[in-house]
Amino acid sequence: MIQRKTLTTAFLLSCSILSPQASAADHQHHDGHQTTGAIEVHNAWSRPTPPGTPMGVGYMTITNHGADEVRLVAAESPRAGHVSIHETSMHDGMMRMQPLANGLEIPAGSTVELKPRSYHLMLEQLTKPLMEGETIPVQLDFEDAENITVKLVVQPLDAKVMDHSHHSGMEH
Repeated sequence: MIQRKTLTTAFLLSCSILSPQASAADHQHHDGHQTTGAIEVHNAWSRPTPPGTPMGVGYMTITNHGADEVRLVAAESPRAGHVSIHETSMHDGMMRMQPLANGLEIPAGSTVELKPRSYHLMLEQLTKPLMEGETIPVQLDFEDAENITVKLVVQPLDAKVMDHSHHSGMEH
């Protein structure tokens, strides 16, 4: 156990030595990345919702730089009555969306992308529509890691947000 703790400490120290360069690069791209401990979240975004639509979506990329698996078990936002973690999958040729009852596993040293037709957050019981250009705070609750608050940037419906080669939709 002591040896494992020493290895974890050494790993975290090596990450902290590397992270200033990564942080500077991410900051230049304005992708709104958040880092807490071993967990890094970036490219958090959503889509506008028409008036009267009670649900919105949340997408992002979550990287676990740690030596142990962590699990995203819940999320909440002041803009939604309830936030759940969903997975879209194909079943008998039909697209099916279902909540992940046990949360979303982020393996050690891995990145999991929440994106259309895959894992995503469902923002249910919206207090008001999500408007293009605004940012929506969402707290991510992790098991075995600190919680992180991210800001979903509401992108235009026609934005190519998955193309990381440029950030044309990010004006400040």
